[in-house]
This record gives sequence, C-alpha cells and structure tokens, in this order.
Amino acid sequence: MNAPLVPTPGCGTDRVLRQRGQHEVFCGLTSIVWLHRKMQDAFFLVVGSRTCAHLMQSAAGVMIFAEPRFATAIIEERDLAGMAEVNEELDKVVDRLLNRRPDIRLLVLVGSCPSEVIKLDLERAAQRLTRLHTPAVRVLHYSGSGIETTFTQGEDNFLSALSRDLPPADTDAPPSLIVAGALADVVEDQFRRIFEGLGIENVAFLPPRRSTALPAVGPATKVLLAQPFLGETARALEGRGATIIESLFPLGEEGTTAWLRAAAECFGVEPGRFRAITEPGRRRARQAVASRKEALEGRRLFFFPDSQLEPVIARFLHRELGSIPVEVGSPYLHRRFIGPELALLPPGTLVSEGQDVERQLDRCREARPDLVVCGMGLANPLEAQGIATKWSIELVFTPIQGYEQAGDLAELFTRPLARRAALRMEGVPCS
Repeated sequence: MNAPLVPTPGCGTDRVLRQRGQHEVFCGLTSIVWLHRKMQDAFFLVVGSRTCAHLMQSAAGVMIFAEPRFATAIIEERDLAGMAEVNEELDKVVDRLLNRRPDIRLLVLVGSCPSEVIKLDLERAAQRLTRLHTPAVRVLHYSGSGIETTFTQGEDNFLSALSRDLPPADTDAPPSLIVAGALADVVEDQFRRIFEGLGIENVAFLPPRRSTALPAVGPATKVLLAQPFLGETARALEGRGATIIESLFPLGEEGTTAWLRAAAECFGVEPGRFRAITEPGRRRARQAVASRKEALEGRRLFFFPDSQLEPVIARFLHRELGSIPVEVGSPYLHRRFIGPELALLPPGTLVSEGQDVERQLDRCREARPDLVVCGMGLANPLEAQGIATKWSIELVFTPIQGYEQAGDLAELFTRPLARRAALRMEGVPCS
C-alpha cells in the first residue's frame, strides 16, 4: 500500500511518496553480469536453484562465446528436503571448479535465497572453504537473493563484503583515496589520469581489476562513491575507519565536476590547478551535451524504480538538457548520499521510493510523458500504449560516468525519441 506524501528536508521537492506493494525490478543476482567482468581473477558461484541458473544464463546471454567467470551450484529438491549433506555437495562443486580454473584467486559464494530456504549457512561455508584453500584462494559470500535485494543491491552487498576483507592500513600511512563502485575500465582510466593531474596520489578503485590488488583501509582513507546505491559499502568502509566524501555523483559535466572538486578540496588541491586540469574535459562534455539538447529540452520524463540511479539521471537530464522530470522513482533512497541530487530537481517533482506498480502505471498513463525510463518487463506494454520507453538496464551496462561519456549518456535518451519520430514519418503506428 502507499504511504502518505512526506517531506524530505533539503530536497528540491517536498513530495516523496513511499510505496510498499508489488514491484517490478531485476533480482540482485544480475549484478554479477557486470561484476565478473571487472575482477579478472574472481569467480562468482551462485548457490541456488535451476531457476537462478536460467536467470543468469538469460541475463548474460551476450557472453555465449566467452568462458564466463560465474556459474550456479544448483540446490536440488533432496538438498532442500535435508536428505543430503549440502556442505559436502558444495565442497565437491568448489573442488571441481578450482581444479578446472586454477587462475581463480577470489571465489565468491552468492546466495540466491535466504539460508533458511537453502539450508546452508554461506558465511560458515566461506570461512571453511577459505581455510581449505588458503593462501591460493580466498572465499567470500554475500546475498543476491531476489527476496532480500533488488537489481544494484547485489553490487552493494558484494562490495560491502569485500570492504570488510580489505587489509588494514599502517597507522602512519599517508592519506589515500578509494573510489568505490564498479566502473568500466575506460572510465576508471580517465579518472585516474585526472587524479594524477590534480596531484592526488595513492588512488585505488573498489572493486580492483584483480583481487590481489585490494587497497588498504584505515583512518587516513577517504572514500569517493561512484554509485548512489552503495549504502552498505559506505557503512562497512566507515566501520574500518575511512571517511566518506559526500558529493553529487559523476554523471554529466556538472556532476563530474562537483565529484572531482569534492575530492580536490579534501586533498587540498589549489583551485587554479583544479580549473586547469578539469576545464578541457568540462568543455568537451558541455559541447557533447549541447548537441543533444534540442531533442530533450522540454520533454517530460517518468522514471520507474529499478537501479537507484534514477535521481542522478533525472538531475542530469533536467539541469543540463532542460528535461522535466514528472516522477522520479527509486527502489530505495539513500538520503544521506542522494540528498544533494534531490535538491537539484525542480520544485513539484514527485519522488517515489519503493513501488506499487499498478498505481504507478496509473500515474504514468495519466501523466502521458514523452519518455518513460523503466525495466524491460514494463517497456513493451507501455510501447504498445504509445508511450516511448528507455530500458533502465542500459544505464548500468553502459559507461556513463565522467566528462567523456556525458554525450553518450544524453544520447541514450535521444535514441528512443528519434526512433519513434522515424516510425511516425514512415507511417508506422506507434500504439
């Protein structure tokens, strides 16, 4: 059911609708599809049912010609019924896997269901397997259960588990920076060059490309979040003594500049140096975005909750492209981190947290927006009703952070509008 509209201090809108009803979002397991590509020596072993195996195969179908670094240890009916020793069965699967893939240095057990359902305590299993296979392989665990997590929470749970496993920094270690959140390698390289230009040393990215390059963490560690959905990761790093640098997120020219400036101010970078290093990128981002502005200016947008990126995307599209967000839905609002983003949305924007999908669909049909950002399950029905849509899953799989990607990010939203316009010109009905 829907809770009443409640005020959110510091937000550009005072209308936040808390919803608790039927929701349409991807399972947290699907985050493995981008995480396994990031860490080259890690392997993600889903402990779950055949349904989970089919889900992962479908979600990662584009990788059919590559040997993936994930698999599913299937829990059979006899396991669920307690007729088999599940730990022994898991050990056999892990032994076969490590014998076949000696390049694995980090094995991640991903629970697809709560332990009460699969009759297996993955935390204890990970500890036992670490003792068996150390020092060659470390074993971690986290929950990707669709009952307990939504789409991007899988990454948050993984990074929070990884954060608790980071080595401690020496007490006299110099200040260091950890950028938390999975980024495409090309984006990571771009940010690394900018940090070097600013004179910020000891920069690490979490997750690293290899599990053997885990950064140390301690009281001298500063953390810059690259994704807005990393609430548990932030808490885990703070528990290790690190300090979170709060800022806008690095989408578009405005967000990227604010994000970099927050780090620069924290590390005492002189303002003139900051302007000199960032101005070329800022100029390119503004030019790239300006070339797409005509297609999006004044367009009314409606966001269904899916990835938790929705408020950040809405801020970018409104502030830099002149779009009008009608409703901005998110599965969850980490108000501490997302507050600065919400404060930049235009007054009157309805922000919704959670979902009651039927009621939200009713609001969407009534609003008749120019473009709806939603999951794939809702896109086809809305397209059939004459409403243009953009799959929100593309915002996770596509490099969109940083100056060089600002134009690409804007183009993700111009394409469905251009496609619909082209169909109309050809006389093809859009509904």
